[in-house]
Amino acid sequence: MRELRYPPAERLDVTENLHGHEVGDPYRWLEDAGSTATKAWAAAQDALYTEASERYTARDRFADRIRSLLGAGAVGAPVWRGDRSFFVRRTAEQEHAVLYVRDGDGPERVLVDPGALDPGGLTTLDAWKPGPDGRLLAYQLSEGGDEESVLRVVDVDSGDLVDGPVDRARYSPIAWLPDSSAFYYVRRLPPEEVPDGEEAYHRRVYLHRLGRPAEEDVLVFGSGRDKTEYFSPSVSRDGRWLILQAVRGTSSATDMWIADLSDGDLERPRLVPVQEGVDADLEGHVGRDGRLYLRTDRDAPRGRVCVTDPADPRYENWTTLVPEEPEAVLEDYAVLDGPALERPELLVSHSRHAISEVTQRDLLTGELLGVVDMPGLGTVGGLSERPEGGHEAWFGYTDNTHPSSVYRYDALAGRVSVWADAPGDIDLPDVTVEQVTYTSGDGTPVRMLVVSPSAPAEGPRPTILYGYGGFRISLTPAYSAVALAWARAGGVYAVANLRGGLEEGEEWHRSGMLARKQNVFDDCAAAAEHLIATGVTAPDRLAVMGGSNGGLLVGAMVTQRPDLFAAAVCSAPLLDMVRYERFGLGQLWSVEYGTADDPEQLGWLLGYSPYHNVREGTRYPATLFTVFDNDTRVDPLHARKLCAAMQDATSAPAEQRPVLLRREAEVGHSSRSVSRSVSLNSEQLAFLAHHLGLAAD
Repeated sequence: MRELRYPPAERLDVTENLHGHEVGDPYRWLEDAGSTATKAWAAAQDALYTEASERYTARDRFADRIRSLLGAGAVGAPVWRGDRSFFVRRTAEQEHAVLYVRDGDGPERVLVDPGALDPGGLTTLDAWKPGPDGRLLAYQLSEGGDEESVLRVVDVDSGDLVDGPVDRARYSPIAWLPDSSAFYYVRRLPPEEVPDGEEAYHRRVYLHRLGRPAEEDVLVFGSGRDKTEYFSPSVSRDGRWLILQAVRGTSSATDMWIADLSDGDLERPRLVPVQEGVDADLEGHVGRDGRLYLRTDRDAPRGRVCVTDPADPRYENWTTLVPEEPEAVLEDYAVLDGPALERPELLVSHSRHAISEVTQRDLLTGELLGVVDMPGLGTVGGLSERPEGGHEAWFGYTDNTHPSSVYRYDALAGRVSVWADAPGDIDLPDVTVEQVTYTSGDGTPVRMLVVSPSAPAEGPRPTILYGYGGFRISLTPAYSAVALAWARAGGVYAVANLRGGLEEGEEWHRSGMLARKQNVFDDCAAAAEHLIATGVTAPDRLAVMGGSNGGLLVGAMVTQRPDLFAAAVCSAPLLDMVRYERFGLGQLWSVEYGTADDPEQLGWLLGYSPYHNVREGTRYPATLFTVFDNDTRVDPLHARKLCAAMQDATSAPAEQRPVLLRREAEVGHSSRSVSRSVSLNSEQLAFLAHHLGLAAD
């Protein structure tokens, strides 16, 4: 087998003086995916990866194991409209989850099957929302991984198209009016109405009346607002109250207004502020009892539930119903107020150090009534109730060895029972799951879940350290075919709850963003050091893995602490933190990272930007970048640029520690078919097994 050689990549003398910083950018030419030079370089990288991957002999074995474990399928909690339930499920043979409907105890029917619409597996169901009486369904599809949802409305009984298609509806909530004659929704402005390069921004709230062309929709809100803002409309069950929320980019700082629709024009609602200009998260809905329920972290970093009068929702009128917990983070709640209940309940879910728990509380006073028995130490999905009220709630559940299931809580009986299990049969490996606590560099305790084979270890094991650390995203226990396939082969899979997530509340998030982003990387390095110090693994048997913001984490780890890792998988990553705002959806993320337009913030970004911290002559870990051509969130240019820089700088022979780029067409940043997932994940694990010395027999 011939020696691996990196394709040539010209280093240009491109330097800019930014706020007094001399910033080099020798591979800026790789930003242009359509140039002849970039296409030639990318084709050569494809050939290099194909050649190198032939040596990763465990790929087929991992593919078989991952496919088998994914055979568990998945099921989602039901959405009820009277006796009609809507739910998604994926069986072992299906490439995507399918949306079903069932009337009472009758037979289920397929409503939307992405696989039937597109046997090639490139179409995904992005969102769906039944009308108030369940007669109509609004749903959104996108193709090829671009996440550019197209909205349609169908008649649930006949399956006939009632309205649409409506484009530019990416991430659009649907707020139906009670008679299903219209809904509020969010749509981007047409490309010709916005400046070049800003087509992914500029959202507006519209009122759409069924049967009328979308071009006639009435603009309700959004003019003059920041181009990066996201809006979320909702309408109370009785149709009286419209709630409108706005956040800038990925910020949690929420502006909220409420309008009494019985006192004005639906097209020009009189919006009354609930919260404006306050750096705090806020979600609200008007309950069946007429109270405005608010879930917020305002003056409560771990969250609380408040109630107030929707007619006068000023902050001084908020009353705390569920107070902040000292060590648990509020996640969700459901109102159970059916006539059969002597004492109406509020069912509340919290996450305590990333482990879910559910409690019963008095609906009027918030008094703690009891604790609901959980299936295990895992993660509870959203709590849902019947729109008309009742004594039942449903929630999804998963943990490291438990595929997604749905449970039903009966407040009359005070009991939890299985509503639907994942449909497939699987052969689970014998693993041990442990939550450990280690100390980061500044003395902060950090928690980590470690999945390992139950059989005793004979020395350090090949170990994958996975992390994310950002955007208030918590890494909680979840069924993972990748983790279980790795453990079945004899490896350890560790998931660190780094700062930047929400595992310990909003303060935990803020301690890993903006000027304090380096804390995230220090937490990850400390996790690696803990795994080594406790004998779980050794530097030559340890890899770091992550995607998106987690790909930034991986890039920072290989450039800051290459001594800790033998290998790395860096997927759909952000890596050039000086120019990230210029591409994809980058302008949404300056609230998390900061902006290079600000002198002080540029200093933060340059301090850890992986692309700008590559050092000549460093022995870098074997690194696999995986990117997706239709990724409309994070442009693949980030991986191209760092790949070229590391190939040029590393002192490690390509035979021992290669730097490789795996490119995939017709998929994007998020959802993909099962077959595509199996292919990607098996190749990632085969790469890591080869470089960590794991025999995946």
